[in-house]
Amino acid sequence: MDILSAVIVALAGYILGAIPFAVIIASFYGVDILKQGSGNPGATNVKRVCGKFAGNLCFVLDALKGFLAAFWPTQAWRFGISFDADSLTWLCLVGLAAAIIGHSFSVFLKFKGGKGVSVAVGGLAAVMLWPIIIGLVVWLAVFYSTRYVSLASIAMAVSLPVSSALLDGFPSVNAYFALALMALIIFRHRSNIVRLLKGKENRF
Repeated sequence: MDILSAVIVALAGYILGAIPFAVIIASFYGVDILKQGSGNPGATNVKRVCGKFAGNLCFVLDALKGFLAAFWPTQAWRFGISFDADSLTWLCLVGLAAAIIGHSFSVFLKFKGGKGVSVAVGGLAAVMLWPIIIGLVVWLAVFYSTRYVSLASIAMAVSLPVSSALLDGFPSVNAYFALALMALIIFRHRSNIVRLLKGKENRF
């Protein structure tokens, strides 16, 4: 994989991911989402504080960030940018990883951000469709049985490397990526895990 190509894709992915849609949407409701609810600039907190429409819109826009970051390298030729076809799989994953990092540590929010789940969902729809479909089924099952968004997100994250390994084989690029993504999502939910263990996590 060409280093310059990776840098270009990573920068584009990071900037896309860093756009703080949660803050922007909440501001239309006169709300500083960083100071309300859990203080997390993500779709769940927006939905809890600003309502269903705002939260769903935030989720869609955050997911779109991930999708675009992962998908655009395959269409770069339309903009006169040439990437090595053999490197496209890697470049798409680099773009998605950068978008998740940008969302989680946004330059526009002094390197604070959301948990990255919605961005990951959108991006994986572009590069690992079946694992994320399975992951969403797991998310729905855990959420509707427990009403914990955080637990559902963690369960979905754990399912990704398992389903990827079963579908793509292990080791594989996708399986390793899914494993790293699982680790990041669990790390970003570490405070939620503590509250879950103490029985203090908020149900949705």
